[in-house]
Amino acid sequence: MSTCVLFIQGGGDGAHSEDKLLANSLKRALGPNYDVHYPLMPDESNPTVEVWGQKISSELSKISGEVILVAHSVGGSILLRYLSDEKFGNSIGGLFVLAAPIWDDNQWNFNDLKLPRNIAEKLALIPRVFFYHCRDDEIVPFAHLALYAAQIPQAITRAVSHGGHQFGNDLVRIAMDIRGNRDAG
Repeated sequence: MSTCVLFIQGGGDGAHSEDKLLANSLKRALGPNYDVHYPLMPDESNPTVEVWGQKISSELSKISGEVILVAHSVGGSILLRYLSDEKFGNSIGGLFVLAAPIWDDNQWNFNDLKLPRNIAEKLALIPRVFFYHCRDDEIVPFAHLALYAAQIPQAITRAVSHGGHQFGNDLVRIAMDIRGNRDAG
C-alpha cells in the first residue's frame, strides 16, 4: 500500500507548470511506495485562502488514510493558514513546507495569510513538521525560515545552501525527510 503525498503548488502565472518540476523530482526521489498528487490550484495568478482552502479540502476528502502534505511558496502559506482554521485529526503524517513567505506587519503584509499566535498548538497533532529554505532564494528572503522557527518551535528547519526559490528543481533532500524511518525494514 502506498503513502499518499499531496503537493500544493506556489502562486503566480505559470506556477503550476513551474512547480511540476518540483513535484516530479519528489515523485522520482520517493519511489513507488509513494503516490504524489499534484492538483492544479484554481486561479493560480491570484491565490486566496478561501478558494485554495476549498480545493485543499476537496483533495483531502479524496484520500483515505494518512497523507503527507508538501507545499511550495505561497502554497505553503495558504496550507498553513488552512491547517490553522480546520480540524484535521490524526490523518496527517507530516507537513513539509518549502520557501514559504511568512506574513507580518512589515513588507509581507497580507491579513488573510497571517498565522494565528497559537499556530504551533494547531500543528501539534502533526508528528513531523519541516520547513526548508534556500539561502539564495531570490523571491522569498531566507530570513523567513528563522521567523517560522520562532513561531513553530517544534518544527525542524533546514537551510539549503543553494537552489534558489525552486530548489534547483531537486527535492531529494525533502524526500529523504519524508521517508524518514518509514521505509526501513
